[in-house]
This record gives sequence, structure tokens and C-alpha cells, in this order.
Amino acid sequence: MKAHVLVQPGQLEFREVPTPSPDGDGVVVRVHAALTCGTDLKTFLRGHPKFALPMLFGHEFAGEVAAVGADVEGLREGDAIMVAPTAPCGTCYYCVRQQENLCPQVMPTMVHGAYAEFVKLPGAVVRTNLYEKPLSLPYRDAALLEPLACVEHGLSFVSSRPDDTAVIIGGGAITLLHVQSLRARGVEDIIVVARNPRRAAEARTLGVEVLVADAREAGEQVRQRTEGRGADLVVECTGDVEVWQAAVDLARVGGQAVLFGGCPSGTEVRFPTDRLHYDQVQVISPFHFTPRDVRRAYDLLVAGEVAGATVIGGEHALEDLPAALEALRAGGGPKFAILPNGAGNGTRNGRHNSE
Repeated sequence: MKAHVLVQPGQLEFREVPTPSPDGDGVVVRVHAALTCGTDLKTFLRGHPKFALPMLFGHEFAGEVAAVGADVEGLREGDAIMVAPTAPCGTCYYCVRQQENLCPQVMPTMVHGAYAEFVKLPGAVVRTNLYEKPLSLPYRDAALLEPLACVEHGLSFVSSRPDDTAVIIGGGAITLLHVQSLRARGVEDIIVVARNPRRAAEARTLGVEVLVADAREAGEQVRQRTEGRGADLVVECTGDVEVWQAAVDLARVGGQAVLFGGCPSGTEVRFPTDRLHYDQVQVISPFHFTPRDVRRAYDLLVAGEVAGATVIGGEHALEDLPAALEALRAGGGPKFAILPNGAGNGTRNGRHNSE
């Protein structure tokens, strides 16, 4: 089969590689849509502390079952599926405390290789985070399951009210997913802070107020909008150290700041102690997702609460992945869909395979 291999930072090769076969408890998926993401772009540009190179590339995807292991029940060839590409062990110290995102097994066994014609899923992922895709949900929308699960994980720590004012910093796909997820929670007063005018325009299509400004310069405007208080909730979606620091500054006394974006390894941040102590600003630093977050993301996508058209800016053939990554780097769209095998809507109604 054809697949993209990330050899080293900046070096992506489109190769013929062996088509995978399923393990006894696993499946092989024919990829119909794989999505570009900020993590992939950062990994392409500078590598990733959790991923060893060379590696098959891509991890946000949806498709149909192409081959089924002998021990798999409830799935058959041709089933349309959507998947989050990791699974916890279920028995370690973190798993029994429902912190499955911190399970030592999660990152080393993460499924990569979605920028290919086929991708192999181990049994743990099949049992835990694989869902059959409803006929009504396009493959490229279904491929949002993983990034939306990450968004849901961060917001699972947040206490929100319908009368809250939320500020989201950044203009990319994760910002747009946060807007829709917060609305599903009943939060309507949402302000996006974005420096890039094009990204700002994309956020405006969701009907939110947008400040075209640097996060460090947006404080006065946010306070003017909130009777001098600052935001009830601030979500940082850039992975920039200075923006992490600005996010805490934008929160009101007693507010919450979610530091969602991952900063480069080895970087450090400084916060005024009075903001965290006397002002009681709660700082949340989420990572990855739990199976419960995946289920919540699945429910939002199936219910139409999150629309792929608001996040996915265009489509590319498999061989055109380098052009899609360059367009992403240049701010040409929130996400792009890579379509290795076409993108019909699937053939069967959706259900979780363990139900």
C-alpha cells in the first residue's frame, strides 16, 4: 500500500509499505478520511517528545473495516467506523483512578499511519475507543472524534454556567471545536482572541465575537466587556509560552484558565503568585483524553452539535499531504481532509462495538 513515512523532522517520504494484517483481536481499516492537525504539523517541523522517528504518520481518521481478526466480535468487513487511536490498559494506578489519559500504555501504543490506504488497530483500541459510524455522518466529520475528545477532556474539569463569558485564545481548529463544545454546554457569550485575520474570519462564521489582537494586548478589551472582571473561563489553544501566561491574566478573580495547547519541550512559564493564590484563579492543564471523553465527543458529532464543515477547510488526495501541511503551516485553513480511498458515508447505522 501507499503510505507517508516521517523519516525525520522536515523529511516526509511517500512509500510503498506492506499492507497490514490484523492481529487476532484487532482490525485493519481502509482509511476514507484522515485529518491534518497542529500536532502533526509540529511533529513534522520539529519532531515530538513522545514519538520515535521514523514513523508512519497521521492519527485522526475514519474509514471502513477491511479485515477482522479471528477473535473480534461485533464487527465485520465493510462496517463504517470512527476511532480515537489510543487505549489505556484499564488496570494500572492511573486507570483505576479514572485518569486513563495518564496510563503509561497510552502514548507508546498510539496508532499512527492514517496518511495511508490502510491502518492497523490493536485490540485494546477496538474494544475501548472504536465506534461504528452512522450513515448520516460523513467520514471526514467522523475523523474529528480524536481532537474533539481532547477538547472534551479539557472542558470536563471546567465548571460552567450559561451566563459565563468564555475567552478562547487562538484561531485554529481546536478553537473552533471549543466554541461548539462550549455552546453544547449552554455557554453563549464566547470571545475569540486571534492574531491572524484569516483565522479570525473563520471564527466569526460561528457567530462569536472576535478580537483581532495579541493575547497579551487583549486584556483591556476583555475587561471592558466584563465590567472590569475578566473572563469566567479562558481557554488557551496556541501552545505558546507567552500566551499561557496571558491566559491566566485574562481570567477574573475566581475564574478558570485551561492551558490546552502543548508548548515546546523544555520551556517554562511564570505566573504571578497573587493571581493563583489571592485571586484564586484555577489553572487546568489537560492532556489527551479518557474513554468517557471519546463517548462524549461521539455523541456530539452524531447529534450534529459539532459540524465538520466549520473546521475542515478543504480536501486533498493522499499524495498531496505535503501541500496540505504547507497550507496548514501558512494558515490556509483550520484542518484539511486527506482522502486515500474516497469518502462515501458508509453502509450501516452506528453503534459502539461493545454495546
